[in-house]
Amino acid sequence: MEDKVKFELEFPIQASPSLLYQYISTPSGLSEWFADNINSRGEVFTFIWGESEEQAKLLTKKSGERIKLRWLDDEDTSYFFEMRIQVDEITKDVSLMVTDYAEEDEVDENKMLWENMVADLKQILGSK
Repeated sequence: MEDKVKFELEFPIQASPSLLYQYISTPSGLSEWFADNINSRGEVFTFIWGESEEQAKLLTKKSGERIKLRWLDDEDTSYFFEMRIQVDEITKDVSLMVTDYAEEDEVDENKMLWENMVADLKQILGSK
């Protein structure tokens, strides 16, 4: 298996941090934009897209701020994906910061996937 490359994305979102946090940290919130359905049992989240399923383990969760998960397929690695809410102290602008890993030839594709998913999230939140 080839090494994956870390990438980070920033998405400005016009929504309150507390509302945004509900959409990135709960199965019901995530299932509105990230996957067709999401179930969680303890620290394991099952993401369902059509006929396919992927499981991820919750690594850390800081209330109102971030959630960090690792796909079970990557269990013996240091790879993870994280969604973090960043608020500019001066302007109070809210951004969703995404950190993820992908194989080198799939980075652009994965970035586009995140952009499409976050576009759905923005639409749900009524953000531009």
